[in-house]
Amino acid sequence: MDAPASAAFPASSLGTIAKLPSSPMARRALADIGRIAIAPGAGAAFADFVAVCTEDRLRRDCAGVDEWSGRAGYRRGRAVHVGNGRRAWQSFSAVWPVVMFFASNIFMTFAWYGHLKHKGTALFIAIVVSWAIAFFEYCLAVPANRIGSVVYSTAQLKTMQEVITLLVFSGFSVFWLGETLTWNHVIGFALIAIGASFIFRG
Repeated sequence: MDAPASAAFPASSLGTIAKLPSSPMARRALADIGRIAIAPGAGAAFADFVAVCTEDRLRRDCAGVDEWSGRAGYRRGRAVHVGNGRRAWQSFSAVWPVVMFFASNIFMTFAWYGHLKHKGTALFIAIVVSWAIAFFEYCLAVPANRIGSVVYSTAQLKTMQEVITLLVFSGFSVFWLGETLTWNHVIGFALIAIGASFIFRG
């Protein structure tokens, strides 16, 4: 009578099976081993089975694992790439609206107040010229709000626009209209800016 299967199971085969990956192919190989190990007369054929059949299954299974690892690595790399792209877009969406609001407010300030330096011009002409200037304001302000909405809330966008308007208007009133800013103006604008900062909290 043949020796029990467990006695005929070589130690090297134990090491080979221990290295089998936990995948469907490996589980099928272990099932085959189990069926042969409990069959009558399996002791003599067991070592040959482990050396040939299991090794072949292991090789094919490892190839499958390598292929899976490659796909997983590709997915991880793609996820990292997408994550980096998303962070870059968020950084863009946080900075560029500020720049575009500054530019749009220059156009807006000239459209609203630029004609005050030329009060002798007919009102109809002032309206048409101001409307034409305001067109470029909209070309900048509308995209700024659309891009900024990725990062900021609508209230934050509006608050940002108003604070920038005060800054642009301060320079405009001094350099274009020749008016003088007093400490009352500075304190008033500062208080508005402090109040606006609460919109960005939380």
